[in-house]
Amino acid sequence: MQRYKTPAIVLHWLVAILIVATFILGLTMVDIPGLTPTKLKYFSWHKWLGVTVLGLACLRLLWRKTQGAPPYPDSMQLWQQHAAHALHILLYVLIFAVPISGYFYSLAAGVPVTYLGIFPLPVLMAPNPDLKPVLKLVHYTLNMIMLGAVSLHVLAALKHHFIDRDGVLKRMLP
Repeated sequence: MQRYKTPAIVLHWLVAILIVATFILGLTMVDIPGLTPTKLKYFSWHKWLGVTVLGLACLRLLWRKTQGAPPYPDSMQLWQQHAAHALHILLYVLIFAVPISGYFYSLAAGVPVTYLGIFPLPVLMAPNPDLKPVLKLVHYTLNMIMLGAVSLHVLAALKHHFIDRDGVLKRMLP
């Protein structure tokens, strides 16, 4: 069975860990009542992680487009291959859409994003109080879809490892 190359594995797990951390931080920060220094700090960290995920996603997509992916095992049914491919496409779309929607939500709220507190990102739109709740809902909804897609991805990988024993998970393990 062919494995993914080391850069693909590193990018996969780094993006996965950062997505989980960003998601947990997002849930934590919105539960803090009021506007406290801790809440503001968490919002900054959340945005920095989101920008980092977006940058790594660009690298990951570039690597995938130039290097491809190893083939699925011959034992994997065609419908499973199609389902896996569709889920991977959805995950890639979400890996881009979630941070971009958060970025535009932040801009609509009138809060520019400054990466690591040093590098200001371009302000592509003026504050928009009418658009702010729409973008907040879009960002939240995309996150919930990502939670479902990631959960399905993990469950499928575990199924292939423990039930099918076909080596699919081992292709991406460090």
